[in-house]
Amino acid sequence: MKAAHYWHCFVGIQTREWLRFWQQRTRFASALVRPLLWLVVFAAGFRAVLGISIIPPYQTYITYETYIAPGLCGMIILFNSMQGALSMVYDRELGSMRVLLMSPLPRPFLLVTKLLAMGVVSVGQVYVFLLLALLVDVEPPPWGYLAVLPALVLTSLMLGALGLLIATWIKQLENFAGVMNFVIFPMFFMSSALYPLWRMNEASPWLYWICQFNPFTHAVEAIRFSLYLEWSPVAYGITASVTVVLALLATAGFRPQRTKILGTKPA
Repeated sequence: MKAAHYWHCFVGIQTREWLRFWQQRTRFASALVRPLLWLVVFAAGFRAVLGISIIPPYQTYITYETYIAPGLCGMIILFNSMQGALSMVYDRELGSMRVLLMSPLPRPFLLVTKLLAMGVVSVGQVYVFLLLALLVDVEPPPWGYLAVLPALVLTSLMLGALGLLIATWIKQLENFAGVMNFVIFPMFFMSSALYPLWRMNEASPWLYWICQFNPFTHAVEAIRFSLYLEWSPVAYGITASVTVVLALLATAGFRPQRTKILGTKPA
């Protein structure tokens, strides 16, 4: 296979994902309403309770809205990744995923391209959210919008690979909603997205260590540090390592015939 074949496949999958996103414009609105609700409503209530001290990467005292903005960026990617995994289960039931994997191109390339396509859509939504966050005085440095891009892409790949791994073992579309809630809410709430880990350590040391072992915590910290022009090698290293492991497991175990298609018996 020539490089042109890989490129045409890459463009085709990207285009299909954007066309699907354009046809589901309510998905874009719902992806923004959720984090904006946290940023505007919940942050107003928690601001007086959860005062934020000076912690890296911030150089001074900050508002609660400023603190949770990177975590809400991670929330957008997390929910979109699970919705993308749901669409992959749906595609697999209809057989379109099997058609895609009939391509002579390597299966890992096809699946990683699919993950990247979903990630690009999520990153676009994150930037729209960050622009809207300016209305509540969440103002990272101008160069932070560019510096955060690698962290956003890496986070979208990690969570997309997690969603693909879940989709690998879901045999029926009806079972996905329960599994999705079981993954999304523990990952989000047991992380540093809504409150700093030092407060978690004060409240419950064992819960603090659960948050430390949660890869979403380190993805959020990678976004947070990058958005404010700081470098966190630990956060990036853990996020990248988890991404590679999840991607290898997902691409090795994905079977398009695992779900029931058109009345056939699942393998």
